[in-house]
Amino acid sequence: MDLANLLLIAFSAIIVENFIFSRFLGVCPFLGVSNNPSTAFGMGLAVTFVITISNLMTFGINELILKPYRLEFLQTIAFILVIAVLVQLLEMFLKRFVPVLYHALGIYLPLITTNCAVLGAALLAVESYTSVLEATVFGFASAIGFLVAILIFAGVRERLVFADPPKSFGGMPITLIAAGLCAMAFSGFSGIDLTKSIF
Repeated sequence: MDLANLLLIAFSAIIVENFIFSRFLGVCPFLGVSNNPSTAFGMGLAVTFVITISNLMTFGINELILKPYRLEFLQTIAFILVIAVLVQLLEMFLKRFVPVLYHALGIYLPLITTNCAVLGAALLAVESYTSVLEATVFGFASAIGFLVAILIFAGVRERLVFADPPKSFGGMPITLIAAGLCAMAFSGFSGIDLTKSIF
């Protein structure tokens, strides 16, 4: 496997095609948990674990079971089942060993099952890549991009506490405006020509 190709996949998934700021996937936990950097970091790590392992497993299931038996129409159902099992295992682990984070994440932890970023990563991987290593690298890098985005926005939201916007912009409206500005800043990376990169 070409290392340069894997680095391009990772760089593209983290920066150029960031799941939050470019693809707008996984916005619900992004807005719901990003008001505290430590909670945002915990959510980012949880999503990183789920996306990476689910991409590895779903790619294998697709290549070994669904494609050979022409059952590709069951991709969504099969992938959601895998994701649900992983999230359940993660939830049990956090409840047992990291109860503070478990309570801080609250309802957003089981919602990882229905997080479109997790399912989106799995579906994009089976459509775009031909090897399990590429699919796993893409999943891991996409999740790191999610983690970077949620941490950046958690920092922005900490500053918003000290802002004094007009009453009509208080609360969620100013938060959405800040998220839009962050997305606009990330859109500057979309002009990068990865074929001419240093890799």
